[in-house]
Amino acid sequence: MYVCVCQAVSDQDIRHAVAHGAHTFEDVQARTRCTTCCGCCEAEARALVAATVESDRRAAALPAAA
Repeated sequence: MYVCVCQAVSDQDIRHAVAHGAHTFEDVQARTRCTTCCGCCEAEARALVAATVESDRRAAALPAAA
């Protein structure tokens, strides 16, 4: 699903950016250009970044399977 229509940034693009080192909204914005046009998507983009970062943090805290 597109989060930012102006820059054609999808939810997968945002998740990919987080998975590859973008840990803040500003990092994701710099990598994807999300929200840099009209800004209507900023609330949704910020929420998705926060949720993805938190999900990755929780997954990293789980013990590794033997």
